[in-house]
Formats: sequence, C-alpha cells, structure tokens
Amino acid sequence: MIGKIKKFNFKSLLIINTFALIVTSYFFNNFIFTGVYLLSFFISIFTTKKGLKIVKKFNLLQKIRNEGPTNHLKKSDTPTMGGIFIVIPFLIFLSIITINLGSLKLFLLLITIFGFFTTGFLDDYLSIKKKESTGLKTREKFALQSIISLIFIFIAYKENLVDPFIIVSDSWGINMNILILPISFLVLVGISNSVNLTDGLDGLAAGCSGVVFYGLGTEILMKEQQELFVFSILCYSMSGICLGFLKYNSYPAKIFMGDTGSLTIGAILGSIALLTNSVFTLFIFSGIFIIESLSVIIQVGFFKISKKLFRKGKRIFLMAPLHHHFELKGVKEQKIVENFWKINILLVILGIVLKINL
Repeated sequence: MIGKIKKFNFKSLLIINTFALIVTSYFFNNFIFTGVYLLSFFISIFTTKKGLKIVKKFNLLQKIRNEGPTNHLKKSDTPTMGGIFIVIPFLIFLSIITINLGSLKLFLLLITIFGFFTTGFLDDYLSIKKKESTGLKTREKFALQSIISLIFIFIAYKENLVDPFIIVSDSWGINMNILILPISFLVLVGISNSVNLTDGLDGLAAGCSGVVFYGLGTEILMKEQQELFVFSILCYSMSGICLGFLKYNSYPAKIFMGDTGSLTIGAILGSIALLTNSVFTLFIFSGIFIIESLSVIIQVGFFKISKKLFRKGKRIFLMAPLHHHFELKGVKEQKIVENFWKINILLVILGIVLKINL
C-alpha cells in the first residue's frame, strides 16, 4: 500500500504517523499519548517558526562541504542549528517530569541528553564561527561523546538501570553479562552518529526519527510495565517534535537541524532503548540509520584495504553515506527521502510484528 503512493510527502507521513498513534491510544485505552504527541507537534511548529527568525537574525548559516554532491552547494547559507528548537522543548518537558517523579532513570536520561546536546551545539557553533562545514574535529567529537556515554554506562550499571538480559520477545532473551557495557557504548555512540550521518538530505533524518520514536514508544507500551509508560510518553513527544520540525525541514528545507539536533536525537533513542531494555527492537526500527552508517564504514574500509593491496583505493559506492550514492545515480532528492521514509515505516511494522509473534 505504502509503495503505491505516488507522492509521499510531509503531509502523508504526518497522517500515517498520527493515525497509527490514535489507533495505539485506542488499543491501550489511553489518549494521553495522542494528546502529548499533538501538543508536542504544535509546540515544535511554533518554536521552529519563531526560531527560524532568530537563526536568520544571528546569521547562523550552514556551510556546505565541497566534497559532497555539487547540487548541494546551492544549500549553502541555509539557516542551521534548528536542533535547538527540537531539543530544548523536549528537555523542558523531561525536566518537569523528572522533578515530579524523582526518578534516577529520568535524571540520567536528562544529563545524557544535555551532554550530547552541548556537544552538537559546540560543533555547529564552531562550524559557523570558522565558516567551514565542520566544527569540532572528529576525534574531539568522539571523545566528548565517549565521555558522556561512559558516565551514563557507569551510573546505569552501578544502579542496575540497564538490564544485561536483552529481551528479544516475551519468551526469548540473551544474557549478555558484562558484555552489556560495550554494547551500551555502541548503542549510544553508534545511534547518535548514525542519525548524524543520515542527516544529509532535506527531511531525511527528521522524518525517519519521527517514525522511529513512534515505534519505540509503542514497543515500550507493549511491555505492559507501568513504570515504563513515562518513556512511551517521552517517545511520542519526540515523534511529534520531529514531525513539527519536519514542516520546515522537508524539501526544500528552510532550516537544518545540524549536529545540535542529529547527535542528540540519536542519543535520546539509544539511552531510552537501554533504560527500557528495547535495544533489539530499536536495532530493527533504526535500520535506515544503521545502513547509512554501515555504508560509510564499508566505503572507508574497502578504500583503505584496496589501497594497501593494489596501491590504488577503490570504492563500492559512488559516495557515502548511501543517500549520496543514489543522488549521484540520478535519483531525485525528494524521491530518495520518500523511499527511505517508506522503508522506515515498514521496519517499524516489522519490529512490532516480530515483537508480537516471536
């Protein structure tokens, strides 16, 4: 059905995501989920619209790297750092819930998100200040992400907030024991950087994130653990926020989220999945993010190996991440984004079906 839709745009994605959430709310007999989602959506539209004026006023404009597709050069000087208007409303909402519930899990989530948000913000700020496409050096960014992730893992493991028994289904799980520590690190840093790499086309990361947050929130609800319901509410809130931002980020984008948004969105997904034991399902939901990241790893790895063997580096893709490969193959940007959105919806359906049937 999804594949037959000729024009799958922002409105199409919004309708499908909203309808799915209404059905979910009806099934679980709790329309607070839909209410939080819709409220977050309209707040996001409002803050992004007002924020766009602020970004323009302070001349916070994106510089496009010369190594990318040439047709992206026209996007130079597009307002950026839009992630501020995604993350700050969510941080305020999370802070209010954390203060009221006094939960260590929520407090840990709060400081972790703030840490990744600060890292992304610093990267974007330095990029604008230096008038280059990159701000922090790769090693510097990775070091900051690693420090924040290690703090999260240390506290979570010490306080038994992360379960080493990874649940695949109600009847099947894998006890990772001490391996849960490196796995947690890979989940946090890996998903954060994967969303960052996916954020290369107008609306791609924001649209996929909105779908993945819906899926993660629903998967958590299916656990039927009352103490985890708050994490479903947080996921649905982020789903609404991402789609609200998408209104101004879809092609042609009026504003980019920057690392401020993409690094933090990935960290929110990873940390919530770890705190709710939803890592396996998140792996399926985040298929687009993971494939985008793997395409870069494969491209770089194959180039280095072939250079050592044949003294000349060879490439598998025309360009990585994968979305750039399709661009250079002649596929229009809008069509790539639409198809990736559709695939992400199917991945969420697959993840939920597996959760029910395994």
